[in-house]
Amino acid sequence: MAEDLAVVVVTWNAAGYLERCLESVRGYEAVVVDNGSTDGTPALVRERFPEVRLIEQVNRGMGGGNNAGMRAAGGRYWLLLNPDAWVKAGLQELVAFADAHPRAAVVGPRLLNPDGSLQRSVRGEPTLWRLATEYLFLRRLAPRSRALNAFYGGGFDHASPREVESLYGAALLVRREAADQVGMFDESFFMFSEETDWLHRLRAAGWQVWFSPASEVVHLGGASHGGRLYAENVRGILRYLDRHRGRRYAERARLLLLWSLRLRALLFRGERGERYRSAVRLLESGDVPALLAG
Repeated sequence: MAEDLAVVVVTWNAAGYLERCLESVRGYEAVVVDNGSTDGTPALVRERFPEVRLIEQVNRGMGGGNNAGMRAAGGRYWLLLNPDAWVKAGLQELVAFADAHPRAAVVGPRLLNPDGSLQRSVRGEPTLWRLATEYLFLRRLAPRSRALNAFYGGGFDHASPREVESLYGAALLVRREAADQVGMFDESFFMFSEETDWLHRLRAAGWQVWFSPASEVVHLGGASHGGRLYAENVRGILRYLDRHRGRRYAERARLLLLWSLRLRALLFRGERGERYRSAVRLLESGDVPALLAG
């Protein structure tokens, strides 16, 4: 069954994590797309993993990198794997699960933190209410409640397979047939929300998105960008809402995010506070069309 699956890894200055990632999928076809790293990533791949196909390109973001990798990869399925993640167990079981659910376009494995604890990967699509529960700290009142924490899959036990709304994109098993029908990532999403947009389009076309604990993947989380792209995360949310909810809805979201992040910028100091201030500067710089044109 190894020939049924190809692994695609998009990397940017993540050489310190990539070796463990690629070791965990040895024996499978693998494609590494390097988005202009300056840390020696291409040399590492050539030296340690000569069997891996290496694509070097200018930085086209996660969506653009994954698209390049999927176009080059074989297999009935693609595993889109972050460079700071590695497969712990059950990859063939994940393929078998997808085979048993022929309308499943994407299946997400169970994600773990390096200490073995659960990393919650089931997501809800963004709405004004869900943004309010996150950015105004409301979800802390009832973190396991769907009413106050649907954005982060509140109440989902991550112990049993289930069809879901959306998934965190650190590790996604993708059915080639579904991507051929619906298309690949929208590359106008440079980074963040590109998977939310893609899964939404797949579901709108009649495909399904599933979570399955049949496979476990360890994920460090934010290792390559270290949280430095917080403002880009906010831009991705607005791009998603503008596309799927309309311009007026996205503008209301911009104002909600602006005022909630102003509050956070007052409450937090240091690096975390600066991340919020950078997002505030972005949101203050123009309306939604201006922000998405930037």
